[in-house]
Amino acid sequence: MATTLVIDTATAACSVALIEGARVVASLHDVVGRGHAERLVPMIAELPDGGRADSILVDCGPGSFTGVRVGIAAAIGLGIGWGVPVSGYTSTALVAAAGLEDNLNWQGLAVVLEGGHGELFVQPYDRPLAPAGALASLKPEAALTAIGTRPAIGSGVRWLADVAGVEALPEAARAILLPEALRTLPPRPIYGRAPDAKPQPQAAR
Repeated sequence: MATTLVIDTATAACSVALIEGARVVASLHDVVGRGHAERLVPMIAELPDGGRADSILVDCGPGSFTGVRVGIAAAIGLGIGWGVPVSGYTSTALVAAAGLEDNLNWQGLAVVLEGGHGELFVQPYDRPLAPAGALASLKPEAALTAIGTRPAIGSGVRWLADVAGVEALPEAARAILLPEALRTLPPRPIYGRAPDAKPQPQAAR
């Protein structure tokens, strides 16, 4: 059966897995905060056969600007070197998939991940796993309104007052839970908000 190398560096976690269908062959997961670039390649090398697989699946974000780029660059580089296809998924979809799998009584949830500049990435999902709304980058107060009565899960729940959420990060091994429709994105960054640096308007001549 075909194997897939999963790479997830979009958040504080550096996570890799080698999966075969619905079976996890091997996986490594480490909450590093920073330093994904230094940690990722050795982690892949620790997998069976150095992580060599028939395809590669990578987290495209949203999350850390640097983390997202590190994962995608590694996936594309390995894909070229091995001559295998590379596709992507979103960090919110992976967290949602794990949340619904671990909480069978939930009919839906809201993924809340730490963003930048005091904002949170928020996206609701319904069961069976499917987005119930668009991804948004919101201040905590606005995030509370967007979440409504849904259970909240993700790295950003600690910034939400009076919400008994579940803290979680994407874990590469849980990619076996993603349906095909949510794991076929092109390997391009999904930043979730506008870049910090903005071009200056040119002076009139």
